[in-house]
Amino acid sequence: MNGDWSIMRQYAPLAGRVPLAVIFLISGFGKITGFAGTASFMASKGMPFAEVLLAGALVFELAGAVMLILGWRARWGALLLIVFMIPATLIFHNFWAVEVAQYRNQLNHFLKNVAMIGGLLYVMAFGAGPLSLDAPAKREAGRT
Repeated sequence: MNGDWSIMRQYAPLAGRVPLAVIFLISGFGKITGFAGTASFMASKGMPFAEVLLAGALVFELAGAVMLILGWRARWGALLLIVFMIPATLIFHNFWAVEVAQYRNQLNHFLKNVAMIGGLLYVMAFGAGPLSLDAPAKREAGRT
C-alpha cells in the first residue's frame, strides 16, 4: 500500500505535538496556582529544597511545552520535558511501593508517562515537522 501520505506528513506532527504538550501546560499552571501545596507534597515525598526544585520543574515543564507547541527548537523542548518526567515518574508514580488500593492508579500513571516519554523521544528523533517555527530554517538549510 503506497498511498499518498503527504497530508499526514504535513499535519500529523502538529496534531501530535499539541496534545502531547497541553498536559504539561495544564500541569504547570496547576503547580503555579497551588505552589505551596505542591511544594509541601514534594517535601512529603522526601524531596529536599522542594520550592527550588518546584521552580525548576515549572521552567522545564512550561518552557518545554511552549517550545513543543510552537515547534521552535522542539527537540530541546522535548528533552526538557523528558528530563522533567523521568524523576517525576519514578518519585511520584512508584507503583511498586504503594498500598494495594493505589497500585493500579499509580501503574496507569507510570505507563502513561512512559508512553509520553516515547512520544517526546519521537519528536527528538524526527523534529517538529513542516508546520513549525523550525521548518523554515530547515528548508533554507536544504534539509527538508
